[in-house]
Amino acid sequence: MKKWLSFLLVLAISISFAGCAKQAAPAETAQDGKTVVKVGIGNEFSPPFLLLDDQKQPIGYDMDYLNELQKKLPEYQFQYELGGDETQLIGTSTGKYAFAINFYFKNAERAQKFLYPENPYGYSATALVTKTDRNDIQSFGDLVGKKLTPMAASGGLRGIINHYNSTHPDKQVAIESIDNPSHAENLKTVANGKADASFLNAITFQEVNKNLKLDLKISGIVSKEPVYVVFNQSQTELAKKIDAATAEMTKDGTLTKLSEKWFNLDLFQDLDTVTKAYQNHQ
Repeated sequence: MKKWLSFLLVLAISISFAGCAKQAAPAETAQDGKTVVKVGIGNEFSPPFLLLDDQKQPIGYDMDYLNELQKKLPEYQFQYELGGDETQLIGTSTGKYAFAINFYFKNAERAQKFLYPENPYGYSATALVTKTDRNDIQSFGDLVGKKLTPMAASGGLRGIINHYNSTHPDKQVAIESIDNPSHAENLKTVANGKADASFLNAITFQEVNKNLKLDLKISGIVSKEPVYVVFNQSQTELAKKIDAATAEMTKDGTLTKLSEKWFNLDLFQDLDTVTKAYQNHQ
């Protein structure tokens, strides 16, 4: 009996320690003692936010921003993993990634699942793109009865149109959903007349079309949207540090310099100024 009780006691203590070890598992550390932070970045490259150099390494506005963060937060070492938009978000919500970056917009649905910082790390000017000989589409209201290229069901661009549709019940924009939309394929669809317009980041259109050389134009700037890093909800300390560093970079002009480097204009200015800059670049 005593042996049996002793066995149960040892078993209970072993289980207790095993449970504690699981809950208090230390964060992964690099050889130099820095805390490793796993970051999800997009594999649907949207230049100049994110693209690949000649060595197939990711570069762009997002990567330069992350490099500046590393300088301000030397106690961390970022490790990057490429993935689709949905893969990134699922990985962040489950804790596989501490945070994800893919010029994410903020919406009510995502705000319930993720931790958003107060400060955006940049802005995205969204635009409608049509064939150059068309002047009938300049805003969402002009898309009634017309075909828009397909979009991801949960993407930020889709959220902008969803909000428009919710406030304009008599002028709905029809949207087709696909899992992994391609900017290049969507633009080709507009160029060959199978769709009337595409809705995407204005600079992304200009960068993608440099290679495609399609007979397309920005027919209208729709909005200037703040873009954010999204964090796993448990990453409160990391989020606060990155938010503070982002605020510093906004104040000291670092992000303006990155915007001018990659977009050839300061997206931190007001929408009218940004719109005029795009018009001058066409």
